[in-house]
Amino acid sequence: MHKHVDDNKTILFAMTKTILKSFSLTALVVLLQSFDLPTGWGKAGSKPDSYEMGIDKGAGQNGTNAATVKSIDKTIEGFGTLMQQCVVGKYLGKRVRMTGFIKSENVSNWAGFWFRVDQAGTQKSIALDNMANRPIKGTTDWTKYELVLDVPKNASLISYGALLNGTGQIWFDNITIEIVDNTIPTTAEGKNNKTGTQDEPTNLDFEK
Repeated sequence: MHKHVDDNKTILFAMTKTILKSFSLTALVVLLQSFDLPTGWGKAGSKPDSYEMGIDKGAGQNGTNAATVKSIDKTIEGFGTLMQQCVVGKYLGKRVRMTGFIKSENVSNWAGFWFRVDQAGTQKSIALDNMANRPIKGTTDWTKYELVLDVPKNASLISYGALLNGTGQIWFDNITIEIVDNTIPTTAEGKNNKTGTQDEPTNLDFEK
């Protein structure tokens, strides 16, 4: 009788040890796959919880950091974006170009940078380019993209980031936002989670 009880205890102990080991491995995998949000950036989109977003250390073009948006659901009807927002400041009344690099893997629907100018005192967008007319699809190597918008006198905010619609993964890096000459044509198409409004663009190389 005692031997039978002891055998049951041994089996129970072995099962418990195996379960705990399995949980530990699962937690380790989740930990290794998670990304820290870069300073000054935040998650948004119609389905932000369907994606992991943040810094992928060493994944940039030259071994530096890159930002990433990676799907975690098998199917997604919507998009996630890692974004930033700032007051117009020195860009008011100017033509502004956003430049950056994106690499993609198995993008099922489409992805791209986006750049938006908002009007003071309203929820109305004055100008928008989200690359919907030149989308990134499938698997692509690092490629440079440019978005150019006018920031008129009645503008209050500019918002920008990279989005992934559907499943897959994108990396993006080396973003610049600069005032350009009016001879450069705009790329405007026409006119959630809060990330906070900043005084100027911040941490565009994702090293923080």
